[in-house]
Amino acid sequence: MRAVLTWRDKVEQCVYDLAFKPDGTQLILAAGNRLLVYDTSDGTLLQPLKGHKDTVYCVAYAKDGKRFASGSADKSVIIWTSKLEGILKYTHNDSIQCVSYNPVTHQLASCSSSDIGLWSPEQKSVSKHKSSSKITCCSWTNDGQYLALGMFNGVVSIRNKNGEEKVKIERPGGSLSPIWSICWNPSSRWENFWMNVEIEDAEEVIVSRYFQEIPSTLKAAVYSSQGSEAEDEPEEEDDSPGDDDLEERNDILAVADWGQKLSFYQLSGKQIGKDRSLNFDPCCISYFTKGEYILLGGSDKQVSLFTKDGVRLGAVGEQTSWVWTCKVKPDSNYVVVGCQDGTISFYQLIFSTVHGLYKDRYAYRDSMTDVIVQHLITEQKVRIKCKELVKKIAIYKNRLAIQLPEKILIYELCSEDLLDMRYRVKEKIARKFECNLLVVCADHIILCQERRLQCLSFSGVKEREWQMESLIRYIKVIGGPPGREGLLVGLKNGQILKIFVDNLFAIVLLKQATAVRCLDMSASRNKLAVVDENDMCLVYDIHTKELLFQEPNANSVAWNTQCEDMLCFSGGGYLNIKASTFPVHQQKLQGFVVGYNGSKIFCLHVFSMSAVEVPQSAPMYQYLDRKMFREAYQIACLGVTDTDWRELAMEALEGLEFETAKKAFTRLQDLRYLELINSIEERKKRGETNNDLFLADVFSYQGKFHEAAKLYKRSGHENLALNMYTDLRMFEYAKDFLGSEDPKETKMLITKQADWARNINEPKAAVEMYISAGEHCKAIEISGDHGWVDMLIDIARKLDKAEREPLLMCAHFFKKLDNPGYAAETYLKIGDLKSLVQLHVETRRWDEAFALGEKHPEFKDDIYVPYAQWLAENDHFEEAQKAFHKAGQQGKAVQVLEQLTHNAVVESRFNDAAYYYWMLSMQCLDIAQDPAQKEVMLGKFHHFQHLAEQYHGYHAIHRYVEEPFSFHLPETLFNISRFLLHSLTKDTPLGISKVNTLFTLAKQSKALGAYKLARHAYDKLQGLQIPARFQKSIELGSLTIRSKPFHDSEELVPLCYRCSTNNPLLNNLGSVCVNCRQPFVFSASSYEVLHLVEFYLEEGISDEEAVSLIDLEAPRLKRESKWQEITSNNAQTLRLDESMDSVGDDDPFTAKLSFEQGGSEFVPVVANRSVLRRMSRQDVLIKRWPPPLRWQYFRSLLPDASITMCPSCFQMFHSEDYELLLLQHTCCPYCRRRVDGPSP
Repeated sequence: MRAVLTWRDKVEQCVYDLAFKPDGTQLILAAGNRLLVYDTSDGTLLQPLKGHKDTVYCVAYAKDGKRFASGSADKSVIIWTSKLEGILKYTHNDSIQCVSYNPVTHQLASCSSSDIGLWSPEQKSVSKHKSSSKITCCSWTNDGQYLALGMFNGVVSIRNKNGEEKVKIERPGGSLSPIWSICWNPSSRWENFWMNVEIEDAEEVIVSRYFQEIPSTLKAAVYSSQGSEAEDEPEEEDDSPGDDDLEERNDILAVADWGQKLSFYQLSGKQIGKDRSLNFDPCCISYFTKGEYILLGGSDKQVSLFTKDGVRLGAVGEQTSWVWTCKVKPDSNYVVVGCQDGTISFYQLIFSTVHGLYKDRYAYRDSMTDVIVQHLITEQKVRIKCKELVKKIAIYKNRLAIQLPEKILIYELCSEDLLDMRYRVKEKIARKFECNLLVVCADHIILCQERRLQCLSFSGVKEREWQMESLIRYIKVIGGPPGREGLLVGLKNGQILKIFVDNLFAIVLLKQATAVRCLDMSASRNKLAVVDENDMCLVYDIHTKELLFQEPNANSVAWNTQCEDMLCFSGGGYLNIKASTFPVHQQKLQGFVVGYNGSKIFCLHVFSMSAVEVPQSAPMYQYLDRKMFREAYQIACLGVTDTDWRELAMEALEGLEFETAKKAFTRLQDLRYLELINSIEERKKRGETNNDLFLADVFSYQGKFHEAAKLYKRSGHENLALNMYTDLRMFEYAKDFLGSEDPKETKMLITKQADWARNINEPKAAVEMYISAGEHCKAIEISGDHGWVDMLIDIARKLDKAEREPLLMCAHFFKKLDNPGYAAETYLKIGDLKSLVQLHVETRRWDEAFALGEKHPEFKDDIYVPYAQWLAENDHFEEAQKAFHKAGQQGKAVQVLEQLTHNAVVESRFNDAAYYYWMLSMQCLDIAQDPAQKEVMLGKFHHFQHLAEQYHGYHAIHRYVEEPFSFHLPETLFNISRFLLHSLTKDTPLGISKVNTLFTLAKQSKALGAYKLARHAYDKLQGLQIPARFQKSIELGSLTIRSKPFHDSEELVPLCYRCSTNNPLLNNLGSVCVNCRQPFVFSASSYEVLHLVEFYLEEGISDEEAVSLIDLEAPRLKRESKWQEITSNNAQTLRLDESMDSVGDDDPFTAKLSFEQGGSEFVPVVANRSVLRRMSRQDVLIKRWPPPLRWQYFRSLLPDASITMCPSCFQMFHSEDYELLLLQHTCCPYCRRRVDGPSP
């Protein structure tokens, strides 16, 4: 650090205070009873200001530059504008000691011997606060929230902007150490302070990849580690607005007292570190704008420069009297000093760069007292805190030397790792040295002082000394064994020497006419580069002393440590790279080149070192132009782009330098070219020596096809050219290399051309080429993929029927393109009937399929099974069932019906369920014709018939319960309920509700007078789970029925037409007579007991014979009535004539009925031939079941009451009911047989 005097002036009175205008253009001095305004650029006195009547002690400028204030011994404060006009004046009770403007609110604090005044432009009055002691100095915090006051009694008072005291710091010296100057650090980056606070170990090393801020949560730990002497105190709560928590703030206060101490405090009042001894009485303290340095002046008649943590760096300028005030020009390195004798001195501080470099490690001074070692490749940094002024730095391999004012510290790396950045102290030389340059080696340090070089061991012992002929301008360690390193030394007289540490004799390498500015030696130590004082870069051969070349405009030079023939030099804002004897390659670069390693150039610009990545493309191309492939490869290894690598690889390949090309392609990971090189090397090993053929392969790989073809032809390999052009689809060029008109080769060429046309999306051209080449399948595939039906038709009709495969492909695409007619035509052409059937089935052309099935019965299953599946998929389940049945798929037919039945029951469509169960029973009866399944199927037949009858009857019950209106007579519902209860003796089928049945029976019985039965039904309902909607109705019915007589109406009692026995309404035996056990026959509509009696044929009589006997129709004798009608006197009278001879009952069937039954077993009525012969055809109903069932025969006992039987389902109806139902439904209500249609 040097202080250069810029200007100086002297006034007659003592300069007590001064202040800079914030823009730095003006300087205001307090001298005598006047204010002096100076121009800072040249020290011209602009204007004296008179306003005070006594000595002016203080002056301060507002941060916005609009006004400044002065305080005087006349007890007044004057506010001045920036135009040097006084605008306001107010007074105190005592002389004014100091003034200070708030940096944010521009509030002015003026302090006298006894009080404090606070004035702001917005207020008309000045608020004043008493002080317990004389105030000597004051300073605002950066944010303007707090004001620090220095007292004559050694106390520092910190107050808020309202003047209320928040912190009181009592110094140990008390009134014996008055506070004479205080100042807050203006830096907002408080962490910079902590980086350099005093610690016990002076050689501590802190390593960090990047310097980071200390989190606020760690501040307490930071305080304790710095050896803070103040105890933690509980925080004092303050609810006043604008007061922050003092513990959380990071402002640093510097305090200088006349106990000759410098101290630092936090806003909370905690002291940071220990007191610094000054050895003089300080009169003024001032921070640089960024807070990195402190200026202190006082009784030692000089201004001293300190670091921000109180380490003295040196003197700025010595004066002849006490220094009363010193300030730093805003945002600059200029310092102004005011003295007791009236001297005003304006200095410029120049901070020199102290640094050292070895390969990729760069060490430099930071904050004057720290050393930062930076790894230029990894960007890792380490900070070494020395806490003293760093004067010189030297670095070499794992050694680092730092010269301090009174000692030299030698550091070494903690490990051999090249990336390790941890240093530890190896030796200390506790002596003061004066030197211009410092160099460190493995075991020695070299001190350079003008012409003399001294070699010292790490213990400080001088081992040898060299005396030069001229001033030493440059020195550098060039390596060597430990303890025997070589030094390169350049002198002002142009001499260049090489000195070995262990040798007293210097070796003169060469002597030039001009002074040496910079030196460097090549990696092999064969060449020497010199930059002289004329900015000329000269390169010599060390052995021959020959000047190899020279280049102008150079200020520094460096050889590439990895390449012997490359160097770079900087100058004139450009970086120059020179390879061998080639022309220089230039690019813009600011700064000095200090190192060159591979592709990285280390450049020092102002105070920062940076590693610049410089592609070595230019020198590499210079070597390529001269076909120097190996040298170009060496340059490329230093660092070039991938494009440059590819260019090198291609050039070497074309030059048949396969070794270099192989390395370059390996670097690019280009397997394609590596395979080519390997194949060429294998061929060379097998004895091939035709370089034209090798080069042709290279050209073909590079896309230079015409050059490759010429080389193939020249080497006699036209077939390779033909294959190349064919593979490239360059067929016009390929034709030039056809050896003859060989049809096979021509066809092959056309096929490949068609393949190419197909690949480039020209399908029509490809189809035509494939047809001409006879590749019909490929032509058909393309046409089909593009939907060209016309082209497919044309191909299919031209093909012979023997060409089955292409025709099948045509048919496939016809189907795919929805042209089934052409597909059918193609299948007929080749006679593939099975595929034709499949086509009709797939396209749902069922009529054509059925017609084909009639002609060819063997395809019946292939037609009807898909047809049935299609019907089922489209919800035509009944038709599907029939189709399955017709196709012989009985299992699937039954499965469809079972599913239909289940769905109908679940959906409460009980009428449909009855119909489906009836169809199921008939399906089972059909299957029962198979002897193997007869017994099982017959069982299922009777079961399904029974379920059909139950669901048919329950349909009416369900509608009665669920729907608001009833469609049936009460008698019908009454009969159906009884029928269901007699049928539901065991398990109840799915969907049929006993509750609904009993509820219907109870209501209808009550309505029809069957009170006993109704009571029984209500009692039964009490034992069942009744839905909530029926609960009240059933409970009411159960109560009201008890008011009715306990008997049933006789009109409702069913009669057995065989034995004329009245049966109970609820029969425990079911639907059979309690006397003769004859099963009742019910009407399928009203469910009344029909006057029919079933009879069986005598053994030996077949159904056909029985029908023929019944059809004989034997005449009956006419019976005469026993009643006589008498008419007289206008009256008619009927009289039973008992005397009349009764005609004997000659009907043998009636005799059979009156036969006395014995026992509890049912004895059926058996008719022989004579009985059958006497029967009338009109009185007999026959259920003509298909085999294996026998027919059933029923005899009507009331011939006049007509009964009709459905010929399909064999259900019985009263004829009138049946005719009415037919009119309503146009079909049988049970089996849904159409009146004029076939049975389902």
